[in-house]
Amino acid sequence: MASRNNNQINIPEAKEAMNRFKMECANEVGVNLKQGYNGDLSSREAGSVGGQMVKKMIESYENSMK
Repeated sequence: MASRNNNQINIPEAKEAMNRFKMECANEVGVNLKQGYNGDLSSREAGSVGGQMVKKMIESYENSMK
């Protein structure tokens, strides 16, 4: 049985917000993202952007618990 990827954002405003968040995180770690396809990024660069996004989401959640 094949696995289905359900990681799609269905709300346009949420998709735009996630793209802004991704660009912000990429700037923080020094990765040059462009709008649209970024398949030329190395795994290390893509991972550092994703890692920064997760780090900021965890920090935000922890701050909201205070």
